[in-house]
Amino acid sequence: MTHVSARRGAVYVSVAATAWGTGGAAGSLLFDTGGLGPFGVSLWRYLLGAACLLVLARRVTRGHLKGRILVVGAGMAVYQTAYFAAIVHSGIAVATVVTMGATPIFTALGSRFLLHERLGRVALVALATALAGLVLLTGESLLRSRTSSALGIAFALASAAGYAGVTLFSRRHRNDDPQAVAIGGFVVGAVCLAPFALAEGVVPEVSWTSVALLVYLGAVPTALAYGLFFRALTALRATTVSIISLGEAVGAALLGVALFGERLTPPAWAGCVLLLAAVAVLAARAEAA
Repeated sequence: MTHVSARRGAVYVSVAATAWGTGGAAGSLLFDTGGLGPFGVSLWRYLLGAACLLVLARRVTRGHLKGRILVVGAGMAVYQTAYFAAIVHSGIAVATVVTMGATPIFTALGSRFLLHERLGRVALVALATALAGLVLLTGESLLRSRTSSALGIAFALASAAGYAGVTLFSRRHRNDDPQAVAIGGFVVGAVCLAPFALAEGVVPEVSWTSVALLVYLGAVPTALAYGLFFRALTALRATTVSIISLGEAVGAALLGVALFGERLTPPAWAGCVLLLAAVAVLAARAEAA
């Protein structure tokens, strides 16, 4: 496996976060244009993501990875579907802020007590700054939201816990082949989701729009993003990766402005600046561990 420097790992996870920022919008559009629910979207996302990586793969190492791939795949199935379910029950604003806000906190706690990775002063300040930026960015949407529910928040917390678990587990086994972990995780995740997707409805309404959205969801926010994410975990601490990943919120907000005509308030723009500043500082100061 090619060694990844801390600086390159920071670039990888930054690109992954940017790609993830488009995933929620693509999934939400598929609910409408494709006639799919959370399980169906997640199933197609993983199947197409695995197919994309297999096409690009020169060699995939398996063997001793089988047991660990099962854990990663189950975790991915939990957090992906829980996130889309949170969107259905509480709207994208609440789902995003709860999931993204809780994830680095869960990861930092797990990293400290399970991996014995200390949260340095720079990372602690970056985490606090990023969370403040996230609240500013999404605060108005949260106040306007009238679809929030306890069930939606519970799904969002479950998604955050699943994401943190996969991050910590992958960091602990950082010497594994990241491409094999991603492909195996997608396949196992798809198998876990298949019974629920079949019951919910797995065949999309075929149109140019739905097909394009499915291909995009599988290729960019899934194959590309997770491939880079698992590779970044070979070089960076789990908490560092989770904080830089918060840049996803900025990408999603700017996408809404550029493509959907959404408007950001001054506090929301300030939140974008804080988030980007936290990510930039942490990426620039990233240290191998």
